[in-house]
Amino acid sequence: MLKRLQEEMTELNREGLLRKPRVISDIDGVRVKIEGRWYVSFCSNDYLGLAQHPALKQAMIKATKEFGAGAGAARLLSGTTTLHHQLEREIARFKQADDALLFTSGYAANLGVITTLVKKDDIIFCDELNHASLVDAARLTKTQLHIYRHCDAAHLESLLRKSKIQSPKSKIYIITDAIFSMDGDGAPLKEIVRLAGKYKAYTIVDEAHGTGVFAKNGRGWCEAQGLGKKVNVIIGTASKALGSLGGFVSGKQVLIDYIRNKSRPFIFTTALPAGTCAATIAALKVLGSEPGLRKRLWDNTDYMKRRLEQMGYGLRNSVSPIIPILIGDTKKTVAISEALWKKGLYVPAIRPPTVPEGQSRLRITVTAMHTGKQMDGLLEELRKQL
Repeated sequence: MLKRLQEEMTELNREGLLRKPRVISDIDGVRVKIEGRWYVSFCSNDYLGLAQHPALKQAMIKATKEFGAGAGAARLLSGTTTLHHQLEREIARFKQADDALLFTSGYAANLGVITTLVKKDDIIFCDELNHASLVDAARLTKTQLHIYRHCDAAHLESLLRKSKIQSPKSKIYIITDAIFSMDGDGAPLKEIVRLAGKYKAYTIVDEAHGTGVFAKNGRGWCEAQGLGKKVNVIIGTASKALGSLGGFVSGKQVLIDYIRNKSRPFIFTTALPAGTCAATIAALKVLGSEPGLRKRLWDNTDYMKRRLEQMGYGLRNSVSPIIPILIGDTKKTVAISEALWKKGLYVPAIRPPTVPEGQSRLRITVTAMHTGKQMDGLLEELRKQL
């Protein structure tokens, strides 16, 4: 077995696909210290800088002193504290839902929700560029799975029209990311919701990269499209714009009660630490009290996109702070990333299997914490490299 593993690792290295994590020893805003040198990071999903916000740090420290470093048990045993309960109420209020349920990560939330709701005779329709957690969850259901072309509502409808219900109890689910993590574009939710109504389907939307970023109050892409009440199931995470950790699902009371009682990833996983819950509660408060953070994020995003377009780069329909620059060739993408690294700029190469073959890219993420000088520095080096 080990010989085979080593052979596969050697092949990954030969193809430029071998990955090793950069080890960060210190963080100062968007600056990270790695092996004794400071780099400006353009790869974090901490869009509003909340992971470094004093309110979140203080809330986590206070709760950790009170409840300890870990939860010690699953939620349905002794792993639910007053902070878990409070956070679920706060998420439900924020998402304007009846209730919400916490998971240990966004990945776990997608697995837990989809594998619980979808039964063997149901049918799933999935965008081809959905996050791996949505794809894995859909596959684990072992039901009919149809993949529609990326953001192509016409193709989705053609598949819906041809689908055959196996029994009177069968349900149809349309599953999509709200904002796609590698291209930064948004799902055509208005069309998806319209088709769901026409074909009596249920919608499941993952707002991982939308929560905290879009709409007047940061509720996400669904809200920005005027569909907050029309999507059946909304999944999200606290690990991106909210600067913390943990996944969640929000929706009708009976939906949340059912998932709480049936979801294996929820039932059989040790709960999030109370300190993490306290940090997320603090993040939701900051989201409401400091709207200027979102304004800075969008000012920075608009500036970076405008400059890149002036330089002649297409941005693949990005509507978010995720800005992809398609290179294509994997080795060339890695070489450009390494050249930026030598200039103190942390912009990792995104390669297969994260993206399809021939679509390697630089994935730039802009945050509210980036300065004009830092963005100009990246733009200047990109001008030299691309």
